[in-house]
Amino acid sequence: MERTVPVPAPAETPQLPVTVSFTRRADPAHAVEMTAWIRAGLTMAEAFPGFLGGGWVRPRHGAEEWHMLCRFDSPATLTAWEASPERRWWLGSAQGLAEVTRTERRTGIEGWFDVPADASTELPVAAAPPRWKQAVTIWLVFFPLNLLATVTLGALLAEAHVVVRVAAMTLTLTPVMTYLLLPWVTRRLGWWLQGRRWRDR
Repeated sequence: MERTVPVPAPAETPQLPVTVSFTRRADPAHAVEMTAWIRAGLTMAEAFPGFLGGGWVRPRHGAEEWHMLCRFDSPATLTAWEASPERRWWLGSAQGLAEVTRTERRTGIEGWFDVPADASTELPVAAAPPRWKQAVTIWLVFFPLNLLATVTLGALLAEAHVVVRVAAMTLTLTPVMTYLLLPWVTRRLGWWLQGRRWRDR
């Protein structure tokens, strides 16, 4: 009698977190309204499953472009947020206030180093920089941030158990590095990461 050997189902490939960034152009005279609108959008996004965090960058004085960032734990949860009526209402509330200029998606930590594709086009994505350049960039962010946290937060928790101390440090440093400092540094080192000369940046 022939025996049937069950074949195990293939393991599902874990989905990487995905970050979407928006660039909006608005009249500098409406900075107060734009600030309120962006904060309302982030507050609304926080209520959705899979939301990992977000932030925004206010333009320097006289500039018109505002940048907003949201991160979800998978493309599926991001899609659910993008298709929600709440988000449609929020976007519609900016009619006459802000103009869409760019929307981009990045997946995983290397997404910060990729040249992202514009969602409104089908332009190819450039190759990621060499691993050693990525490592140097991450170190340039991590070293001063970790040093600052060690002499401040580390000193405050000097009497705490090592597990508590490390947990507090990593929970503090990870979002600051991922959402604020690493994107900021990679934008300014983009010319070097992509192999261009400094004067051609």
